[in-house]
Amino acid sequence: MIRVALVDDQELIRAGLRTILDAHPATQVVAEAADGLAALRVCRPDAVDVVLMDVRMPGIDGVEATRRLRAAGALPRILVLTTFDQDENVLAALRAGADGFLSKGAGPAEIVAAVERVAAGGRALSPGALDALVDHVAGAQETPPDPDAVALLALLTPREREVVEAAVRGWDNVQIGARLHLSPLTVKTHANRAMTKVGARDRAQLVSLAVRAGVRP
Repeated sequence: MIRVALVDDQELIRAGLRTILDAHPATQVVAEAADGLAALRVCRPDAVDVVLMDVRMPGIDGVEATRRLRAAGALPRILVLTTFDQDENVLAALRAGADGFLSKGAGPAEIVAAVERVAAGGRALSPGALDALVDHVAGAQETPPDPDAVALLALLTPREREVVEAAVRGWDNVQIGARLHLSPLTVKTHANRAMTKVGARDRAQLVSLAVRAGVRP
């Protein structure tokens, strides 16, 4: 059973998330908090596996709460869930130590899948969050491609490169598979191999590296 803590200043949002997660046999809401400071008290590593963390809250926001939990060595995985998926929020949350970023517009199945993914040690980025990340990196790049990034990307096979280029466009594994005539599992395998070769810890870092190497959406 995956133990989940909900951190959001809106009671209706927490109630909706609780209904979704408690209805799933593999997840259970065990703690709630209405602000970042309360989150620091309830998100104990011995009691919580995954934290669903809002960004904008009174007191300290979700980014700062995430940063403090990580600085304290707290072990729960943190999935940032918000209506605000602008690039600055995505980057700030990931830099603070979040393990994933989902829009509150995500459906129940996507939310549950993301919780299960981060609980298992993976990462989760909604399409909107990935788009924001790509837009930020692409917009910030006004210099020629980074030679180091180009050299790392050269380590990939042609098929791995195609998968990476499709990921930069914001496509998920199903969309990439349909375009390249591959199964989603094969796409995931190519992406994982690409991440291993270039030393990227997750898909977001792989996309960032590709954009710095000159790949455009």
